[in-house]
Amino acid sequence: MNPVIDQAVQVRLIATAPGPHAVPAMLQYQPADPLAVRMSFPPEISLDGSAVDWSFARELLDEGLRMPAGRGDVRVRPAGPNRTVMEFHADEGIALVQLRTTDVRRFLARSYQAVPAGAESAHLDLESGLAELFGTA
Repeated sequence: MNPVIDQAVQVRLIATAPGPHAVPAMLQYQPADPLAVRMSFPPEISLDGSAVDWSFARELLDEGLRMPAGRGDVRVRPAGPNRTVMEFHADEGIALVQLRTTDVRRFLARSYQAVPAGAESAHLDLESGLAELFGTA
């Protein structure tokens, strides 16, 4: 059985209001979905009062620790030696959050222990995925 890797992180929401404010968030990695990472935010920071979940490539998070990465809805970049900035683009606008780089590195290290880089395909259940895609699951 492949364990789910959860890591609570403190993020600083960078807003137009004076001063960023800290909010809890959760990074999650599931070996059953080896290419993806999820980041969940609590309802109190969303515009409509709902919890917000984003899914993006684990490789994007890893690359963003070293250099700006991503061109789509999720972008990651270093912000000095100790911080990492993530941008989440949606129809409603852009949310920027800042994380401690050590938290991100620790999370990624745990995910790579579960599924090493380059070994993701061995953890993919392609038959179930295709069955779900074609409605025969």
